[in-house]
Amino acid sequence: MLIESDVLYAYVKADDWLKPVARKLIKMIEEGCFGEVYASREVLHELYYVSVNEGVSLDELISRTASLVNIKNLVFLETDATTDLLAFTLMRQYGLTSLFDAYYAATTLSKVQDRTIVSTDKVFDKIPVIRRVDPRGLVGGGKE
Repeated sequence: MLIESDVLYAYVKADDWLKPVARKLIKMIEEGCFGEVYASREVLHELYYVSVNEGVSLDELISRTASLVNIKNLVFLETDATTDLLAFTLMRQYGLTSLFDAYYAATTLSKVQDRTIVSTDKVFDKIPVIRRVDPRGLVGGGKE
């Protein structure tokens, strides 16, 4: 399964509505409850843009990034030209408006065997071959 940016960003932010769920989920990942879990390396690019827009200092950005890349059992997957092309095609085919969402979907389709994405973002439900799992359901935290 691939974990999308909403959970990872909630994990590193000081305050976020999803933070309690993100903490539980990251703890479960580190304990090996799901085996190896994946994230697109594009998460780090999105983290940069969102953090800069929030006025986060470069030192804090480095700290946030370090905390993500050091999560045990979380593997960041590289993108390549094929992933790029698939992301752009998914944007056109399914009307995705976020390049980052398109990259997460493309990475899930091309590099994650079970084609499962962990996200609260329902945009991934548009793509019939992707199975979206709400993180709240994984940790017993309410709505799915």
